[in-house]
Amino acid sequence: MNTSTNTLESIKALLKNLPQDWLKLTTHRLDIYNESKAKIEFLDELKKLIAADTINSDDLKNLPTAYDYIRLGHQLSSLLEWVLAEINQVNEQQLITFASKTMPILAILRHNALNNKATYIYYDGDASPLIDESRLKTIYGYQYQLTQVKNCDKIPQHNDGSVIYVTQQSFNEPLKKNPHIDQTINIHPALGSVIIIHKSDSAQLVSAVQHVRRRETIAMSPANCLQVLHELVGNEAPIATVNKQAAMTVAKCIQDNTGSASTPLVASSGLSIQYAILMGLVENARTAHPDKSIKIILPPNCYGGTNDQSRRVADLIQQADIVDLLVDGGADLVNSLETALASVAEVDGVPIVLAEIPTNPRVEVPDMTALSETLSQQRQTPNGGAAVQPVFMVDQTFCPNVTLLHSDSQLNTVKTISFASGSKFPSGGRCIAGYCAANQAADDLMPLIAAHLQLSDNQADANQLNTLAETMPSMPERIVKAYQNTREFVRQVQAIIPKAKIFYVTDEMAQKGFKPSVFSLDLPVDAESPQARQELQKELNKKLIEFMINKHPEDCKNCVSYGQLKGSYWTIPATSTQGTTKEEDKDYVVRVSVSPDTNVALLTKSFKVFCHKHNLI
Repeated sequence: MNTSTNTLESIKALLKNLPQDWLKLTTHRLDIYNESKAKIEFLDELKKLIAADTINSDDLKNLPTAYDYIRLGHQLSSLLEWVLAEINQVNEQQLITFASKTMPILAILRHNALNNKATYIYYDGDASPLIDESRLKTIYGYQYQLTQVKNCDKIPQHNDGSVIYVTQQSFNEPLKKNPHIDQTINIHPALGSVIIIHKSDSAQLVSAVQHVRRRETIAMSPANCLQVLHELVGNEAPIATVNKQAAMTVAKCIQDNTGSASTPLVASSGLSIQYAILMGLVENARTAHPDKSIKIILPPNCYGGTNDQSRRVADLIQQADIVDLLVDGGADLVNSLETALASVAEVDGVPIVLAEIPTNPRVEVPDMTALSETLSQQRQTPNGGAAVQPVFMVDQTFCPNVTLLHSDSQLNTVKTISFASGSKFPSGGRCIAGYCAANQAADDLMPLIAAHLQLSDNQADANQLNTLAETMPSMPERIVKAYQNTREFVRQVQAIIPKAKIFYVTDEMAQKGFKPSVFSLDLPVDAESPQARQELQKELNKKLIEFMINKHPEDCKNCVSYGQLKGSYWTIPATSTQGTTKEEDKDYVVRVSVSPDTNVALLTKSFKVFCHKHNLI
């Protein structure tokens, strides 16, 4: 038996003992996850189990988590990457799976564009592996030479750039090699793709490709990775198809919850849909105002993916740059937005505003009338002309059932695109699909967004759409129940330690429909200086999370999660979602999310014990 045959035999045994969480969880525990090692630590421990011939469900379940969010990768993607690396005799770090068939190519094109490096793409299929080449060249600025070949033997050497070979071959056979090829992308006809980076000294490129997967698309999904693994070992496993009624149900639910009359778009993740929106708006700005700069206005402390992705777009698009929008820590979103929009008008720029309502992580809702007036105000450029009106991208993940896109909404005159992560309330944590919709004023922008979603091949897959069709109809009632539990827990925390700083929506805002089930908390500490106080708070906040998850391992998780079906979720934004945020903009508060199925009395009792233990009461 050769190495790959031995590996496949081990995989057969593993698939019979597969922990269900590997397939079903969309977010994993931060306390057993080391980001710098990601899949390495997981695979090292897995290989030890295989070598010892002790593959059972309990041992597999206890392995260190591969990644925190499955968008970045997960146990099954790591497993599949290892198996395919064994088959192709490369290091598993050099092999990366994608849900998208085009994004591995676009990842190389992005890297080469930023490094002024030529790209030569060869493919052996009947059609180009790229979608919408005109947009790739004019909007993204990607330059490349695309050539069809019969096989990889025909690919010549290029000394002035990198060579990509795109093929569609069986995953269970080693891919043909040619020393002139730098990267091979093998496309699965239904389930995604895999990229092999051939040179072992390409750590910078591996990191760049992984970062694209982290921010602009997703890893091959757990269900699809499992499907490929079954194919590799010869098991029968039918590929999921979209139920037509399911797609209609999802569209109707999105329209009902957002108030939109437009046809919504559903993507593979929240960041996938956000990327399509942002690039669609960039194209709109460049087409309508080719000589003007594009100003992406967003909070510097917002969710790390949103922040990082926007800055990555600005890095790529020469006309675009970032304007900070201060929304938390005493800053008022509306006042900050007025300042930002005035500054954009001063340079005659094109404003794209991106904000979360409520804000994250401090859960504040602005005065919606004042927000609408600020976004609608007609400003003047220095030469007396009319400034370009903004487009508003609003992340509604915290409150996805507030009808901001309805014709009666205060935002009805503002070009508004609403989007949300489906991993939260829409699916209750069962899938990570994201979606967007437009109000009537912005309806003409949806075809542009759809075009960028398509060229990225980032549409939601059949499993995701079918899951959303099952879960979205119950979303409104789950939101209400989770809000009630959260409000009750907030009241109890306030009663136990009145000096604690709690960030949560007011009762007045809740009556207007904003009913998030997440709040942020700073525990009270005494210190001689603000810096010392902050350090003490950091330490105490961390101890609180450790205490709660150890006290209630089934009911409290150290996860980046929200809108789940059961339990409560505890994180510190600075060490979770704000991983790529500048240090001075990070938040070290405790962020707690409470589900519809949570024992609030139990949480309250343990929280009180913690407060006594640390002399807070």
